[in-house]
Amino acid sequence: MTDPLTGTPTDTPTDRDITMTDAFPAAFARTVLGSGPGLLLAHGAGGGIEANYGPLLEGLAARHTVVGVDYPGSGRTPAAPRPLELDELADQLVAAADAEGLGTFALCGYSLGGPVAIRAAVRHPGRVTALVLSAAFARPDTRTDLAAAIWQRLYESGQHVLLAQYLAHLTVSAPVLNTLTPAQVRGAAEQTAPALPAGTGAQVDLVRRVDVRADLGALTVPTLVVVTAADPLIPAALQHELAAAVPGARTAELATGHLPFLERPQRWLELITGFLGEEEHRH
Repeated sequence: MTDPLTGTPTDTPTDRDITMTDAFPAAFARTVLGSGPGLLLAHGAGGGIEANYGPLLEGLAARHTVVGVDYPGSGRTPAAPRPLELDELADQLVAAADAEGLGTFALCGYSLGGPVAIRAAVRHPGRVTALVLSAAFARPDTRTDLAAAIWQRLYESGQHVLLAQYLAHLTVSAPVLNTLTPAQVRGAAEQTAPALPAGTGAQVDLVRRVDVRADLGALTVPTLVVVTAADPLIPAALQHELAAAVPGARTAELATGHLPFLERPQRWLELITGFLGEEEHRH
């Protein structure tokens, strides 16, 4: 998801430029850094690898070869001429791992990246060593669908400053949001609005169509579900529902809203690297 307070940087020195075709891109632009066991990153709707994982990238790359792709309309990946499909996002993520020579890898999915990671694990069995799903969902409930519908409508109608204010309300935990004045939120929204990714509408549309509940029972890899406990967008109950359906999944609670990279990036990093380190040590 887009960071409503700091904006969405879309240009990073770690981006790999990909040659695009006139049709739907043959490959998504990817970010690659670090060395060690493979770790694929899947980002949220209206976000990107830098926007959603920026504060964690250096820490994740300390012990891993980190590979992430930006969905169509995020970062350097051109917007798609047709609706997005979960299978395509999952396959493009694995294709990026192939291009970097990674035979196996852990998968880290944030928000919409959760179902992307789940689908990748089901479609490419034997490749995935572990899953970390943060602020994730198997399907949107009515409240989340309503929030996403308004998000999509505000974006497509061009009301981007209003949307950025709405996203602050929708994604930041109440204690953090209440440290700001309404004027400060408005000012931050005016800065954020021009940086909203061009693919926001299509990505949020996919959020509304996601349903990976039938995939969950097929997951056989060690899985950690990081529950953003004060999340106004993806309620903790929906995240626990996901965890309960994954065989043997562990859960960890993070006292943040929907933006752990904004509210508690260091603790989020510790949960991810701690879990991955344990699983790598076992093998």
